[in-house]
Amino acid sequence: MSLRVKARLRGIWEILRSSLWFIPALTVVAAVLLAVGLIEMGTLDRGNMAERWPRLFGASAEGSRGLLAAIASSMITVVGVTFSITVVALALASSQYTSRILRNFMRDRANQSVLGVFVGVFAYCIVVLRTIRGPDAGNYVPALAVLVAMLLAFVAIGFLIFFIHHIASSIQATSIIRAAMLETNGAIDRLFPQEVGTAAAKSEREEMPSVGTWATIAARRTGYLQGIDGDDLFRVACDRGVVVRMERSIGEFVIEGSPLAAVAGRDADEGLVLEINAAYTVGTDRTVHQDSGYGIRQIVDIALKALSPGINDTTTAVNAIDALAAILARLAGREIESPYRSDKGAVRLITRGPTFVGLLAEALDQIRQNADRNVAILVRLVEVIEILSHRTDDPRRLQALRRQRELILATAERSVPAAHDRARIELAASTAPIDWAAVVPTLMPQDPR
Repeated sequence: MSLRVKARLRGIWEILRSSLWFIPALTVVAAVLLAVGLIEMGTLDRGNMAERWPRLFGASAEGSRGLLAAIASSMITVVGVTFSITVVALALASSQYTSRILRNFMRDRANQSVLGVFVGVFAYCIVVLRTIRGPDAGNYVPALAVLVAMLLAFVAIGFLIFFIHHIASSIQATSIIRAAMLETNGAIDRLFPQEVGTAAAKSEREEMPSVGTWATIAARRTGYLQGIDGDDLFRVACDRGVVVRMERSIGEFVIEGSPLAAVAGRDADEGLVLEINAAYTVGTDRTVHQDSGYGIRQIVDIALKALSPGINDTTTAVNAIDALAAILARLAGREIESPYRSDKGAVRLITRGPTFVGLLAEALDQIRQNADRNVAILVRLVEVIEILSHRTDDPRRLQALRRQRELILATAERSVPAAHDRARIELAASTAPIDWAAVVPTLMPQDPR
């Protein structure tokens, strides 16, 4: 299976995972098949089970109809209640934290499974109910299927109790932040385990040869870049003998007709345009699968909402900063691949991907800019910088951390009026033994990773 087909299948799977109907639909199909199977087993039994265990299988046709009708009607009522609770929880979470977490609620397997159990039990009872015949029509009762319906009703009661507990837990700030953090860490593990493919040597990065005129490759769709198949772009560049340069990175919004990539070495014919566009997955929303910056963005939005005058929830903001610290600490020691990828010494692909410096700014800049006079937030930001400084020895990353530290201290000096509070922040900034003065103050601007 080609990488392109895998990317398309992964995109379809992400859509299905984020829907509230996929798992319930599968559950309904399974429930119908179970009902049909148990009914057929009942036809082979010919009343032996009812004679052996009359207390379990000896229900009359009228009693079985009443039982199944009661279960079915109660299940469809519970489905409505469950849906209402979910909508209320989504509205509360969206207004209290950020609307970007709604996708996480929709793709929550627990919510999807609970809804699937309720509609599945309803479908099961409907299928079994229509097969029951009274004395005037042959007197047939699928006793085993009726007993299983009663057992499924007890299972559904357990799922209802679990759902109430789960929804109450999932709308808590710590649960929402932790879910976003775990998903982002998973994306980091996928994206940055090690260098992918063949990266150009250091000399090639510093002495990029002149490749002539660049021809623009226009985007064929409008939306957010959800995925980029770098291996496919590299293959196209090698097969066509061109150099491909990404003009847009993952998570950016592209408009149909705007530059998506550029090629050098030959004219951009229609086939080349189609091949390069096929390596990009464009959708209506950003996703975390290849976009670790979007996971950071979700947590930053929660912190900003908590710091807003209308909410003023410093504790939630600190929880968000702690989660960002965990993400950045995981990223600080990872090696991000070079933007240049070569084939037999010739540069073929120039990528445009995330950098540690960029993700650090994404995580801390806006929180710092909205933390005026908030001593607890400024202290925690300084502590995070000190923690991260011991997770890397890369000079560019240390320089970025030093710059963030200076900006935080400048914010404290400007916005915190009390000398005692400023002293707390300065004390937090001086607890670590790292020699910040030894960090190189100026670095090469290219490839800040």
